[in-house]
Amino acid sequence: MSATPVPLPSSEPKDSDHTDSPPDLAELPDRLVPDFIAHWVVKTARSAEMIDWYGHVFGARVVHEDHQIAFLTWDHESHRLALVKLPPPLRYAFPLSRWRRKTYGIDHLAFTFTSVARLLLTYERLAGVGIRPVWSINHGPTTSLYYEDPEGIRLEFQTENHPTAQQTAEYFASDAFSENPIGTNVDPDYLLERFRAGAEPADLLKPGAGVRPGTKPKSNKRAITWKTL
Repeated sequence: MSATPVPLPSSEPKDSDHTDSPPDLAELPDRLVPDFIAHWVVKTARSAEMIDWYGHVFGARVVHEDHQIAFLTWDHESHRLALVKLPPPLRYAFPLSRWRRKTYGIDHLAFTFTSVARLLLTYERLAGVGIRPVWSINHGPTTSLYYEDPEGIRLEFQTENHPTAQQTAEYFASDAFSENPIGTNVDPDYLLERFRAGAEPADLLKPGAGVRPGTKPKSNKRAITWKTL
């Protein structure tokens, strides 16, 4: 889901009638923090499968590989992903390791697309090579497609539903988000059909826009299953 700043804790005592208000993002304190994520590293017994998958999904290319490690990139950064190679039989020694994220530790990494068009065209391209999301949902702040790599690492491909960060922050403070903080599942094929038919991008990001007529939407906790968890 979106990494847009959420309301800051208030220093004032809260009473039963108090509700949080969205922050004015222009007023947030200026702190020295990292400028961007440079790379992540995965220890894997499936290096060949990982290289192939990230080649399809990100257009990744190998910039160095030996018997111990492989470095991949897909943009100006020297490397975005490093794969520490483990002996292939280790995959059988830890058969449930790919499910760990469902109960403990980091759940997923999120990547933003600057438009719903780019998100849906990526979905179409990946579906063409058999790579499909394990979860597709309009969270409210974002429309998100979740994929899993061969090691079970989950990647969220998202696009912002609101045109400005301030509007997203205001949505986080709204009653609508309080009532449904998880969102409503979407059918990406239906969204793609609507996009190809000329629907306005903003209309594809509205609540319920990805629910195919005649189907019952799954929202909030009903959207959580073992597959989507």
